[in-house]
Amino acid sequence: MQLVINGQNREFPELSAGANVFDLIALLGLKNDRVAIEQNGEIVSRSAWENVLVRSGDKLEIVHFVGGGKA
Repeated sequence: MQLVINGQNREFPELSAGANVFDLIALLGLKNDRVAIEQNGEIVSRSAWENVLVRSGDKLEIVHFVGGGKA
């Protein structure tokens, strides 16, 4: 499957038809409680990740939040 993630063309042979946003996040190794996703210009709520399919050619923006800083 070919996806555009954060402006970069990426190939995901591990994803098949029927893969969802949750599958993609797991494949990328991201912690799902620290990620926000936009798919083809629409924000995907975390509660919908298992129901929203990814299709070859989709454009996704993935923001991964990182904690840290000085106390």
